[in-house]
Amino acid sequence: MLQSNDAFLEQPAENPFLKNFYRNPSQSALATQLFFLFQRMQQIQDLKQRSLFETVRVADFLIEKDRLFAEVTLSNEEMDLYDKVYNHITLDAPTPDLVIYLQAPIDVLKERITKRGNINEQYLTLEYLEKLNDAYSRFFLDYNDAPLLIINAADINLESNESDYESLITTIMSNPKGKNFINPQPSII
Repeated sequence: MLQSNDAFLEQPAENPFLKNFYRNPSQSALATQLFFLFQRMQQIQDLKQRSLFETVRVADFLIEKDRLFAEVTLSNEEMDLYDKVYNHITLDAPTPDLVIYLQAPIDVLKERITKRGNINEQYLTLEYLEKLNDAYSRFFLDYNDAPLLIINAADINLESNESDYESLITTIMSNPKGKNFINPQPSII
């Protein structure tokens, strides 16, 4: 099991623009995306510092993924500005040893968002989720920078099913190469 200091996790609660973004995306999209971009780059700097002392680190984000959210939410002019900032500050971002994409259909994503109970996420529209899910699928279809596990996560529960979690860990520890599509059997609970 990973120690908490080995994990670099997204910190959406720290983004002061996110609540407004959920309610009015066009008004707060640029500020929200830039905050997340700077936050991720700070986490990457922290990761690089720790990499001198720790051999295993896990992040629940990929810096290139941030751009997907920007593409879905920003106007053309805002996207141009975002790209200028993005291209400048991501120059020395490290390539991960392994990327895991947990893929699920929109209805499953919506159900999990509802179950999570974040009051602000109730404002996420089906159209937004569809655009984002499509952007993720296109991105990972062409992604070749690191070994990639694309896991059909529709019928698994990594949070509360030990068997699903252990199966994922076993797959990760097998040191996969290239692009791998994993379609696990549904959990029997």
